[in-house]
Amino acid sequence: MRLRTYLLLALLAVFFCEGRTASAQAFFNRQPKREVRAVWLTTIGGLDWPHSYSQSERSAERQKQELRSILDKLQRAGVNTILLQTRIRATTIYPSSYEPWDGCLSGFPGRSPGYDALAFAISEGHKRGMEVQAWVVTIPVGRWESYGCKKLRRRFPKLIRKIGTDGYMNPESPTTARYLADICEEIARNYDVDGIHLDYIRYPETWPVKVDATRGRENITRIVQAIHDRVKSLKPWVKISCSPIGKADDLPRAWSHGWNAYRTVCQDAQGWLARGIMDELFPMMYFKDDQFFPFAVDWQEQSCGRIVAPGLGIYFLSPKERDWNPDIITREMEVLRQHGLGHAYFRSRFFTDNVKGIYSFAADDFDRLPALVPAMTWASKVRPSAPTVIVWDKQETRLSWEGARDRSGGPYLLYNIYSSDTYPVNTDDAANLIATALRDSSINIPKAGRYYAVTAMDRYGNESDALQDETPLQAGSSLSKALLLACNGKRLELPSKGSVLDAAFVIVETLQGSPIATLPYRGRYADVSRLPEGFYVLRSLGRKDRTHRLGMFIIKRRDIPTDNGQ
Repeated sequence: MRLRTYLLLALLAVFFCEGRTASAQAFFNRQPKREVRAVWLTTIGGLDWPHSYSQSERSAERQKQELRSILDKLQRAGVNTILLQTRIRATTIYPSSYEPWDGCLSGFPGRSPGYDALAFAISEGHKRGMEVQAWVVTIPVGRWESYGCKKLRRRFPKLIRKIGTDGYMNPESPTTARYLADICEEIARNYDVDGIHLDYIRYPETWPVKVDATRGRENITRIVQAIHDRVKSLKPWVKISCSPIGKADDLPRAWSHGWNAYRTVCQDAQGWLARGIMDELFPMMYFKDDQFFPFAVDWQEQSCGRIVAPGLGIYFLSPKERDWNPDIITREMEVLRQHGLGHAYFRSRFFTDNVKGIYSFAADDFDRLPALVPAMTWASKVRPSAPTVIVWDKQETRLSWEGARDRSGGPYLLYNIYSSDTYPVNTDDAANLIATALRDSSINIPKAGRYYAVTAMDRYGNESDALQDETPLQAGSSLSKALLLACNGKRLELPSKGSVLDAAFVIVETLQGSPIATLPYRGRYADVSRLPEGFYVLRSLGRKDRTHRLGMFIIKRRDIPTDNGQ
């Protein structure tokens, strides 16, 4: 009997039982140090963002602030990868030399919103330790009479095929491969993007001419190969990813009901992993039960050591869609983690709107601890050298480091910070990871009776050995008490208002400066039980938006099992 069969039997025994033992629940909740936690953030029609138009400096700032707020909320829920819709339908959210602006930003197709939305999103994502991949819709180019489609048809009169009311690039034409490679090269050349994410890289299921499946797969693979070669020649650390149909093919004991990537729409996604022209897959697994679990195992078994993070159809939780029970999604997440797979949410607004509690489940339970994105060890295994010097400022509130060296050829290094109350800090334990993918070589943080460790990480995700800080400030000293606010993991002791009597609220920020919660500033304590574990800065918020830094605090809960190791 094949290994897959044993796995399926084990899965069935776990999933379809009425209840779970405490030990089984603890096993499922183990939070790994490395795991992709992604979200698709759509811009078409402003579905996820933006919900207002940028037609002046003031409205542009409002549009930017909306994205900041979305990213803050995603960060709080452990999301570390943003798939941002960048090429929409032969239109873009950045100034392209090939295609016009989409109207989602300014309200008028072809008109600039007054700023570069892609550059802004990448910068804001990176400030929060998130990877940002440019989501490129490939073959569809929109309604036949839409702005982008008409311009592309004028440029390539014989390239675009009309199916119903929509236009599609012809996947059989070599021009399609060259042109899409041009678009992806432009993005990779001009932006500090972490990946190029290809959507609808397949034949339309309504393609009017019957396609030989083998030849069809060759045509789509030619496009993927062209994009891979063009991007990797510029920046080999930029991931090439895609979102294939959620079932790769029929399985010996599971039928895809005629809807699969390999035969139906000519996507050889698993073959792209094997050939080395794809780094990461986000299969659109918007299914449940026996249409989900066996196919998820198949993606894992055929991953060739690359990254696979199945997409979850959380939009089906909505009563306006299929009104799924939330247990359908949460069980799927548990199984994906059991098999070393990541997870991706489709789509952002259903997640941040907390439809049927899915956001709360992630932020307060399943993804309470941060996670690093898995390293691209197939592209480079050379680890950076560790930092050599750690320095505290005189007030012992700012940690700086230097001396790390990149050996991979990337443009810069990133840094991860770990902390614990024991020495040496265990950097294999996800519970000790307090700041990820920092681009600066210093951070505001109190010494305050804690031990710290710093690692360097290159653009491939390879992490150095840790530089350990050996001498913490003695716990209980007057400086320690002044710097670190008392917190038992659920309740934060607020400082006396003193000179900030006008403040009615306090703001909780990450160490990178992103606000994640606003709490009433009254009484002696504030409820922080819904915040994930981590290190935080507390600020007052008074009249005229005046703020004062009140101190820092740690949320540490001892009941979360974690996976040791990378």
